[in-house]
Amino acid sequence: MDRAHNEQLAALRRNYQSASLDINQVTQDPMKQFEIWFQNALDSQILEPNAMVLSTVSGLGVPSSRTVLLKRLDPTGFVFFTNYESEKGLDISDNPNVALLFLWLDLERQVRVNGIAEKISREESAAYFNSRPHDSRIGAWASPQSKVIADRAFLEKSFAEYKEKYPGEVVPLPPFWGGFRVVPNSVEFWQGRQNRLHDRIVYKKHGSGWRIERLAP
Repeated sequence: MDRAHNEQLAALRRNYQSASLDINQVTQDPMKQFEIWFQNALDSQILEPNAMVLSTVSGLGVPSSRTVLLKRLDPTGFVFFTNYESEKGLDISDNPNVALLFLWLDLERQVRVNGIAEKISREESAAYFNSRPHDSRIGAWASPQSKVIADRAFLEKSFAEYKEKYPGEVVPLPPFWGGFRVVPNSVEFWQGRQNRLHDRIVYKKHGSGWRIERLAP
């Protein structure tokens, strides 16, 4: 990138001013606070409000990030689904410490989560898998996620073969596919403010409850 483009990049900035966040405004439970903010995101009709960046670390200590979709929220954590033999699945097998990031630019908000990823039960995974469209279930069988393949024709051929194998509505849950629940040990809520004096409220696990603190931006 040349100097002019770098100068343009350095000059990009936005003065956030749509809302504020005070430590006296938040709930005592970060999951309940997340539900409030997530409902705000839904009400704002943000594109893919459940999109979250999942960061993992391999057994060799190499970090990796990618966007996945939050598919369930419960009092204990954040649930997403994947191929357990994918890069992220293998990373989690080696090191269950993960991070999540929700970024809602239209609301000038982000939520950061650090926690432990653990597999959910096969029954829970099957219940979600069976709710997916038929071809999405076929796709789970057809794609060796994160593995090197020769070309797109390989995927299309694999998809066609599995669609012929499972032509009816019943498609079994693959043994290598299922959900992870990220059980948080810290959750930070960030609200953009003027002059880069952003509001940051963090919940940190403390015994059976949570310690709530304000962070400098």
